[in-house]
Amino acid sequence: MRKQRDFDAELHALEEKARELKTRKVQQLGELVIATGADQLSTDELAGALVAIAETKDAAKREAWAKRGVMFFESRPRRAVPASQRTLRSAPGRSTAANAPDI
Repeated sequence: MRKQRDFDAELHALEEKARELKTRKVQQLGELVIATGADQLSTDELAGALVAIAETKDAAKREAWAKRGVMFFESRPRRAVPASQRTLRSAPGRSTAANAPDI
């Protein structure tokens, strides 16, 4: 006879994992804002810039921004981060292995 699955425990574990991922995402966004110097902008300016970027459909502009972001991360000295804490990012159409900077 097969062992019964504890769906409640599995669901709880998935919810906990989702909370951890959301927390890490918020923390990394804050670190990115500070690293780029955008923390010197007002909240309204930063929000307005993010809204404008999110609304932009021009592929050439988005690609130019992606290249500029890659150059920013490549120009920064790397800090040692355990492999278990690294996140992979990629620009549209790019391989994740080529764009895996640590934030």
